[in-house]
Amino acid sequence: MSTSHVALRRASRIGLSARPRLGGSQRQWVRRINDSAEVRPKRRGGKAVGFAAVFAVAAAGAFWYPRLRAQFSTAAPEEGKEIGYQKAELEFEKARKHGVSKEDNRELISSQHLQVKNSWEHPGVYAWGSNVGKVIDPVSNEKNIKLPRRISYFDHQLLRDLKLTENFGAAINEKGDLIQWGLGFNKADATPVVTLKGKDLAKIEVSDDRIIALSRGGSVYAIPASRGDQEGGKKLEQQKSSWSLWSSSGKEAISFQNLTPAGLGWGEHVADISSGLEHCLMLTSSGRVFSSASSASNFPSKGQMGIPGLTWETRPKGRYDQPHEIALLKGFDVKQIATGDYHSAVLDKLGRIFTFGDNTFGQLGFETQIGNPFISTPTILPIHKLYGSSALVSTASSIAAGGVNTFFTCEANMPSTPNSEAGTPAPSQRLPHSTYDLWAAGQGTCGSLGTGRWTHVSVGPTKVKSLSGLSEFDERKNQLMPIKIKTLSIGTTHCSAVMDNVTQTSVSNRSSENETYWGSDVVFWGGNEHYQLGTGKRNNLNTPTYIGPLDGGEGDAAHGRQGEVHRLCLTPRQTARLGEGGKGRKATLEQKVECGKFVTGVYSAV
Repeated sequence: MSTSHVALRRASRIGLSARPRLGGSQRQWVRRINDSAEVRPKRRGGKAVGFAAVFAVAAAGAFWYPRLRAQFSTAAPEEGKEIGYQKAELEFEKARKHGVSKEDNRELISSQHLQVKNSWEHPGVYAWGSNVGKVIDPVSNEKNIKLPRRISYFDHQLLRDLKLTENFGAAINEKGDLIQWGLGFNKADATPVVTLKGKDLAKIEVSDDRIIALSRGGSVYAIPASRGDQEGGKKLEQQKSSWSLWSSSGKEAISFQNLTPAGLGWGEHVADISSGLEHCLMLTSSGRVFSSASSASNFPSKGQMGIPGLTWETRPKGRYDQPHEIALLKGFDVKQIATGDYHSAVLDKLGRIFTFGDNTFGQLGFETQIGNPFISTPTILPIHKLYGSSALVSTASSIAAGGVNTFFTCEANMPSTPNSEAGTPAPSQRLPHSTYDLWAAGQGTCGSLGTGRWTHVSVGPTKVKSLSGLSEFDERKNQLMPIKIKTLSIGTTHCSAVMDNVTQTSVSNRSSENETYWGSDVVFWGGNEHYQLGTGKRNNLNTPTYIGPLDGGEGDAAHGRQGEVHRLCLTPRQTARLGEGGKGRKATLEQKVECGKFVTGVYSAV
C-alpha cells in the first residue's frame, strides 16, 4: 500500500474518532487533533508523497473541525476558560389552572364533563358528511361538511327520532310531528318545515323515496319524501278520534298512506318498524312480522319481503304496498327486526337469527350461491358454529343492518372452573362470567365491516375483535364487568357503535371538585368518501375509531387543553334541567347517533 493511502486512512480515523475531553480548553482540544494528525512522510517516496499526506490532513481538518465545533460549542469561549458538554434545559409540565369553584375546576380538568354539561345546556342536532342535498346546512353551498356542525333549526330542541340521507332529512319533534327538509324534499327551499301533524309519531324509517312512520298508538304511515308528491297525491279523510268530540274533519293536509296491518289480534299493535330502500318490516307486540313495499318507484324483487313467490305480477289484489304476514316466521316469538338496502334479518326471543333477501355479498351470514344470490325464505343462521371449538354456549342478543351489511351481538357463557385450593379470588380479580362479541357479514371494501380487513364478499360472519370481549372495572360493584354495545347505527357505507360502558352523570355540589361527568364511548368506521366519519379526513377506516368532540375542541381550547387528545362521548339517559346554567325546564333526554346515506348526525333525544 502506498504511503499516501496510509496517510489518508490515518487522517480519516483521527477525524472520525476525535472527541473533546472534559476539563480541556477548546484551543488545547483543537491542537491535539492537529498534532496527532501531522503524520511525517517517510523519506523514501519523495516529496510528492509528503505533499499528498499534508494535503490529506489539511482536507480532513477543514471538513471535521467546523462540524465538531458546532456540535459541542455554540459560542467561542474566553481565553483559558474550560468548556464541556452543555447541560440540557429541563422543562417541567406547567401546573393546571385551578377553578374558582368546584364546577369551574371540573370543566378545567375534564373534556367529557364539559361535553355532558353542554348537551344539557345547548341541546340540538350536529351533522356532518355529504351536503349535496343541503341537509346539513341548507344555506351553504359546500358539497361536504368535514366536521360536526349544528343544524341551527334544531337548536334547543329535543327530538323523538332523526333520519338523514344525502338528499333529504326527516325528524320527529317533541310533540310527535314530522319535520322534513333538504333539496330532495323541496328544491326551492331546503329549510326544515313541519309536514304531518297530530299523529303522535314515535319512530321513522326512510326508503328510497318515502318515510315510514310509527305512531305511539301502533299506526304505520307512509309519507312521500317529496313535497310535490305530498301536495299532488290523494289525501286521506281525517279520522275522528274516539276520545274527543271536537276532532277536526275533512281532508288531511298532505298525501300519505296508512300501512297498518289488518287483522291484528285483540290488544295487538305494531311495536317496531324497519325499512330498506324498497321494503319495510313491521313487528307486532305479539312477535309477528309483516312486510310490505316501502317505495313508490320499485316493487321489492330480491326476496327481502320473506314471502316466496311474491312478485309484482303475483301480488294479491289491492294496494301494491299492502302488508303481508311472513307465514314462515309464525310460531317464532320475534323480538327485533333489521333491514339493509335489499335484505332483512329478524331475531327471536330464544336468540335465533333468520335472514332473507339479497345475498350477493354474503350479507345474510352465509356463502352466496353463484347464479342465485336472492333467498326469499327466512333461513336460520347457525351461530352455534361460531363457538364450536370453544364449547361455549352462545345466543344472539341483538341485530342491526344497513346497506349491504348485517351485524349481530352474541353472549357466550364462559365455563366456570372453581379452584377450591386457591379459594375465592378477590372481586378485582374475578373475570366476567360472560363475554359479548360483535359479528359482521357482507361487503367491506370500504371498511364497513370493521374487522380490520377490506373484504369484498363474506363467506360467513367475522368477529369485530376491537369491539368484542371487552370489560372494565366497576368501582361501584367492585368487580370486572363486560362492556356491551348499547346501540348500533348502520348507514349505507359507514357505521357507529355506542358502548354501554360505565358512565357518571350524578355529580352534585357535595361531590369532590375532581369528580366529573363522563359519558358513553362512541366509535365510527367504514366509508369516508363524504367525510361522514367526522375525522376531518377522507380516508376510509376498517377498524372502529374515536373522533373528536362535537364542538371541534373549542371548549378544550377555552380551558387550556390545547394539544391534548380528547374524544367524543355521548350523554346517557338522564333527567336534567335544560338551558344555560341549568335554569330551564326539566327533561329526560340522551344523545343518539344516526348513520344514514353518506351523512352522520348526533341529536338530543327524549
